[in-house]
Amino acid sequence: MPVDPEHTSARGPRASRASHREIADELRSRIGSGALRPGQRMPTQAELAEEFGVERGAVRQALDILHAERLLTGVSKGSPARVAQGAWPGWSAAPPQPTVVGLGPRVAAAFAAPHVRIDALCLTSVSLTLAVGEQLRLIHAGELKPAKIDVRVLLPSRRIELAFPTPVDPVRAGDGGRLHERWLAVRNAQGMVLRQNLLALRTTHGIEVRLAFRALPFTPPVKLYLLNGAEALFAYYTLGRHEQGFGEEPIPLYDADGTRSMLFAFGSDAGARDAGARDAGAGAGDTETRDAAFVAESRRWFDALWETISSELELTP
Repeated sequence: MPVDPEHTSARGPRASRASHREIADELRSRIGSGALRPGQRMPTQAELAEEFGVERGAVRQALDILHAERLLTGVSKGSPARVAQGAWPGWSAAPPQPTVVGLGPRVAAAFAAPHVRIDALCLTSVSLTLAVGEQLRLIHAGELKPAKIDVRVLLPSRRIELAFPTPVDPVRAGDGGRLHERWLAVRNAQGMVLRQNLLALRTTHGIEVRLAFRALPFTPPVKLYLLNGAEALFAYYTLGRHEQGFGEEPIPLYDADGTRSMLFAFGSDAGARDAGARDAGAGAGDTETRDAAFVAESRRWFDALWETISSELELTP
């Protein structure tokens, strides 16, 4: 009997006990990679509970998370939920997501290609290291094996005075220096983890890996990720007033939480646009042309920074 793809299971290669957040992360990744397509019916809660080795309550919590992110519809009804029409891939009709949420599925989709190419401009690379780390786990588990991985990362130079994080009261001696030291420690630690984990794939899996860092002479007000030359993800670093503790004395400061910056996606691949955009006729073509132009210009901007005013970056204290 032929299998109706509308009701096919989205099961992974192995079942394991998982928390509701881990289940949500896995299902979100499947939506991002296209394993679960917009409009497709999800497996039943009983099937998902069996796959992940959990009670149905954990599955319901995971589905509620994805429903809140507008990736699923019909979660509260009796029949299985469906992947939202505006969900990834395509993402043009989906709302922007916080970077730590939205970047993972897009990096997962990029790692499905034989040649993975990632260019990133950011403040510390925390979100990128997290997103790539999940794909490395899948590689070590034997579920992925790209032939080649190229990663370039632009980060602020340690030698500049950062625009942020910065003390609210710049008159207080030493506050700016302590904030700079803490930012530098995070930047270096994240970069070293990314470098170590990626370059290890050469020995462990025979994957051709190239990774390079360059230093910028300014504090980037935005973050940018370019994936496989076909997609640009863009977010603003929006500043707010915070406090950072140093011993018993917290420092009031202006800073941005990059993991919560809202990430906007632009794709140059017309085939990746969602069904709703395709049905819009001329409007869909305009959107595809605009997105392709944004991706191309973003790549040109990144390459120009890389080749001109950036300098060698060392991940040392």
